[in-house]
Amino acid sequence: MTKEYILDGTKITSLEAFYDQVSERLVPGVTWGRSLDAFNDILRGGFGTPQGGFVLRWADSEVSRENLGYPETARQLEKRLARCHPGNRELVQSDLGRAQKGQGTTVFDWLVEIIQIHGAGGDEAKDNVKLVLE
Repeated sequence: MTKEYILDGTKITSLEAFYDQVSERLVPGVTWGRSLDAFNDILRGGFGTPQGGFVLRWADSEVSRENLGYPETARQLEKRLARCHPGNRELVQSDLGRAQKGQGTTVFDWLVEIIQIHGAGGDEAKDNVKLVLE
């Protein structure tokens, strides 16, 4: 039987709140980097998540999609801009400008894309992570 984890989309009001759900639901008691890269690593298995894959069920994902929309994306990009390498500033500034205009990908899109990389058809499909948006 494939292990299933359920994220409560009503509690995901920001990227940090998403990380809280990951900590609570996927890797309780595990210290992790609370970043997009660290989340990507968790999906590979072995950080408390099973090797060989699992189902990630995102309940109330439409609530999360709204909460992780353009305002949250702009907030996250502003934070990234403040700490990024000078060589990346122009790209982050461009992404921030698009987010402020309601264009481009959102935090929700980033997360879904990361998860899908680890599922069927993704570059890391061997991890066998199935995303179910509800």
